[in-house]
Amino acid sequence: MAGPSVELLQKIPLFAGLEPRELERLGGSFKERTFNAGDTVASEGEGGAGFFVIESGEAVVSAGGEELRRLGPGDYFGDIALIDMGARTASILAESDLHCYGLTFWDFRPLVESDARIAWPLLQAMAKRLREAEAISD
Repeated sequence: MAGPSVELLQKIPLFAGLEPRELERLGGSFKERTFNAGDTVASEGEGGAGFFVIESGEAVVSAGGEELRRLGPGDYFGDIALIDMGARTASILAESDLHCYGLTFWDFRPLVESDARIAWPLLQAMAKRLREAEAISD
């Protein structure tokens, strides 16, 4: 099974600063995943250790029973789980058949430890998500 394309990974802010060669290496760590329309991909409050990037299809993100946003090709979710393997902060429901690539914490951590250029964009993305979450709760 092939991983996500370099072009798809370049669209993800976490990986945008990486060279194509590094993106190819990273892409090799992803596993292909498919979900049927109506499937729950992730459940708010449950443990999670995976990050996903969507190649095709659409999903709905909700928290506390409220829809927060919709995701489509090139969007991603689960980046917080790449860091702490903690409880999911939102639920993800496949709105249509969903073709994704997933990366687990235990596959991602060695990549970050061996290439610090991944760490800074990850911190920036986390800071942005934190600011967005704080703005919603105000």
